[in-house]
Amino acid sequence: MQPRNMSMSGVVDLAAVKAAQEAKAKAEQARAQAAREGGTGAISPADLVIDVDEAGFERDVLQRSAEVPVVIDFWAEWCEPCKQLSPVLERLAVEYNGRFLLAKVDVDANQMLMQQFGIQGIPAVFAVVAGQALPLFQGAAGEAQIRQTLDQLVQVGEQRFGLTGLTVDPEAVPGGAPEAPERLAGPHDGLLEAAVQALDSGDLSGAVQAYKNVLNEDPGNEEAKLGLAQAELLQRVQGVDPQQVRRDAADKPSDVQAQIAAADLDLVGGHVEDAFGRLIETVQRTVGDDRDTVRMRVLELFEVVGPDDPRVIAARRALARALF
Repeated sequence: MQPRNMSMSGVVDLAAVKAAQEAKAKAEQARAQAAREGGTGAISPADLVIDVDEAGFERDVLQRSAEVPVVIDFWAEWCEPCKQLSPVLERLAVEYNGRFLLAKVDVDANQMLMQQFGIQGIPAVFAVVAGQALPLFQGAAGEAQIRQTLDQLVQVGEQRFGLTGLTVDPEAVPGGAPEAPERLAGPHDGLLEAAVQALDSGDLSGAVQAYKNVLNEDPGNEEAKLGLAQAELLQRVQGVDPQQVRRDAADKPSDVQAQIAAADLDLVGGHVEDAFGRLIETVQRTVGDDRDTVRMRVLELFEVVGPDDPRVIAARRALARALF
């Protein structure tokens, strides 16, 4: 796994959007399985802080990050600042009562993980949310700063990824945390994997066709719908001159296609509110077929970001006001 520097300020990471959908499904599956088995799925407070090594990283961090944000504390026995920071993180993990899981990694015993995360010095603290890695802070940090960062992390986990955390029971037996259930293979997994590989390799036309093949057989497949929206967005902005697109949009505020092209660039660049706002303003200025064209593009971009994203929810309300 190669960590990525995700910003918690609202940048749209297309791979992270897909991971969010998968994370929600896995979390719901885990809760449903616990209910069927007559259990609560609760863990002991002692299980909120775990030691992780390279062998167990995928199971203990990546898979668990589909249920709850996982904070990783990279430390070493010889590191004096680590001895000050680690107890604070451990105490806060218990205090936050399941809203995040703390994973401690001894860098001396796990050099490969240290290299994969690009860590130059310790203490270093990262988080993994729905399989996506992002840096939190490095070096000494005050408790107020740590709390602020954790609050933001928890908010991102809930709002963007649907992660509501773990259920903690003081009476639960330590070490009894349920394992995340394995995802059952679906009838279109081979086609979906081919589409993802095409997308990752830059073959956007191939990815678009692969997702369409899935939807031809299964029109309600949410993963294929999301993947197709992503691939078509990237295909539209491929090879365009960003400066020319933005000049055209500024010079021709009533030109529907100019505004749509600029909104695509806004979204790919992470300016979500700008993209939605631009198109909704264009809806207000247009009528007839032009208005419908812009409306359809707004709905497509909603699919890319995800229906549960608070920015989409707010933009839906604004779009309704503009239309009616």
